[in-house]
Amino acid sequence: MGQASRHSGAGIPRIDWLGLDGLLVRFGDALSEPANRAALALRHAILREDWPGVEEVTGALVSTYLRFDALHVDADALRARLEDLVASRHWSGEPLPGGRRIWRVPAVFGGDLSPQLAEAAALAGVSPEQAVSEIAGKRLRVQTIGFAPGQPYLGELPAHWDIPRQTELTPRAEVGALVVAIRQLTLFSTAAPTGWRQVARTALRPFQPDRAEPFVLRPGDEVVFEPVDREVFERLQDDPQGGAVAEVLP
Repeated sequence: MGQASRHSGAGIPRIDWLGLDGLLVRFGDALSEPANRAALALRHAILREDWPGVEEVTGALVSTYLRFDALHVDADALRARLEDLVASRHWSGEPLPGGRRIWRVPAVFGGDLSPQLAEAAALAGVSPEQAVSEIAGKRLRVQTIGFAPGQPYLGELPAHWDIPRQTELTPRAEVGALVVAIRQLTLFSTAAPTGWRQVARTALRPFQPDRAEPFVLRPGDEVVFEPVDREVFERLQDDPQGGAVAEVLP
């Protein structure tokens, strides 16, 4: 398997082999809006190309991963084809994929459902009220799905939200917990420990294995969290969507 590439070396974008059957295109070494946009746009383009032997195309925060059938695909030819596609345009300036949706998700900010809101706000240098305004007042992009099935990473928040993770784990965050760190939010799809600080709770279940599409949110979707009180949250507990509604973005 050849290792030379017009995109090899430290330059960005960079294409690397990942095992014997994978190729990874990196658009940055740290999260940024242009790099995330590029990763989403390239993933969509590869899916649209529908190359024979490509078995999976997925994206991370700043990269796009392609897995192929190594027994039946000429890996070097596929890499050359990928290099041509990557070199064909400036991906950070490409429009985001069509069919994206904007989700409006009820969330409780306050009380025992947001146990670390005040702590997170203090680290960000704002009041709890301003923290809620900044988080709930922003359209957040689903940058990628990861860590657990259907779990979205959302961002970015303003620069002062570049707060660290905790030094110790919270033993358990419930499904629907909204947690924050490093200018990002993530919405828990399964109950799990976390080093991020919980600032709100929704009734939305991002992973619904009994559905035809078990992942409720998709990369590129946008999310707006709408503050509600505890009573509304309790009424929404029986709704897998947690009261969330979506519409297709133009």
